[in-house]
Amino acid sequence: MGHRDVGILHPGAMGARVAAQAVTAGAAVWWLPQGRSAASRDRAVEFGLRSAASIEELAATCEVVLSVCPPAAALDVAGQVAAAGFRGVYVDANAVSPERMAEITGVFEGSAVTVVDGGITGPPPRETGRTRLCLSGDDTAVARVAALFDGTALTPVTLAGPIGRASALKLAFAAYNKISYALAAQACALADGHGVLDDLLDLAKQMLPDTPLAATEHLASAGPRAWRWEPEMREIARACRGVGVPSVFAEAAAETFTRWEAHKDDPSVTGEQLIADLVQGTPSSMSRDRTGLPSR
Repeated sequence: MGHRDVGILHPGAMGARVAAQAVTAGAAVWWLPQGRSAASRDRAVEFGLRSAASIEELAATCEVVLSVCPPAAALDVAGQVAAAGFRGVYVDANAVSPERMAEITGVFEGSAVTVVDGGITGPPPRETGRTRLCLSGDDTAVARVAALFDGTALTPVTLAGPIGRASALKLAFAAYNKISYALAAQACALADGHGVLDDLLDLAKQMLPDTPLAATEHLASAGPRAWRWEPEMREIARACRGVGVPSVFAEAAAETFTRWEAHKDDPSVTGEQLIADLVQGTPSSMSRDRTGLPSR
């Protein structure tokens, strides 16, 4: 396809790996370093991202802009890109509800922007076959975005139909995958409260291997990510209500993840700590930026 300029907002752990796949496929990928954390800057250097001096420069340079940020920030990021005068393909690849996706699309109404709905499933892409980028919307724009990742560790999957389908698929998958961690923690906290936690873990290892319930080290992986998962649960609840499905599971999971926010990006947290957070019944006292943007 020749040279392509792509913008990425804002490359956290997932976004940086997504950007790296586009670089591998031959794109020049731009980001905004101003105000970002040292960890973000290190990732940008590692993956060969190019620095833009302002969002206006990024908007003028790039033909495609990818938004990969916490869902609570998605609408704000879209507004910033629209205000910068962007005129290309805007891909919202965040864990947002179809209703939120419609709001994001509305931000660009009447402009030269074509919006593509995206949803990433799986871990940050490192190896082929584990991470997918589902896309829906305008056929030409979707094909253009999919081509950015041909032959990379991020597998593009095109969904026929309008904007909203990719977001719905992403949230439906996350509802099962991530709420399972909250359910496992709930079961462990219940067992711990009655003095049978070790017995529960032994039973789960025999009956439900390879699940978050089978070992506390599996459960522990949810702790550092809970600050991002909580707003995602709110989006899942909204999507459920939109089609008349009970939203209580997602809302309860959001409450569970709220109690783990103090462990943001802390790889040393243990499953035992997460269980204790629930048993003690004390929500995290950490003050959080509700936009959910990566730490600056």
